[in-house]
Amino acid sequence: MTADHRRDRGSRPPAARTAGGDAHLAGDTRSGAAGQTGSEGAADARPLVRVTVNLTPRAVDSLDQACLRTHDSKTDTINRALVVYNLVLELLERGDGSLQLQTKNGVEHVHLL
Repeated sequence: MTADHRRDRGSRPPAARTAGGDAHLAGDTRSGAAGQTGSEGAADARPLVRVTVNLTPRAVDSLDQACLRTHDSKTDTINRALVVYNLVLELLERGDGSLQLQTKNGVEHVHLL
């Protein structure tokens, strides 16, 4: 995939919404200027950290599917996933261990173990 294809991502999935309003992803990983990551790139001058992980086959499949849906790189997808995971943990703490998701078909209750 060329740099031009990565820039032209088309529509992205909508951000998560909470009952109190919009829940934005503070660590948005869409690249800005070179060397900056996300919307906090200029304010957060910390260096990037290289991490090696061992993924299960299920996690690899999920990563591949997410990359296909968003046309983001694996790095951007993993960065976004970690920010979303932290948001979910925070919402679970506020919601006594469960989440309610409003969908076009009604409300779904999610309990994570």
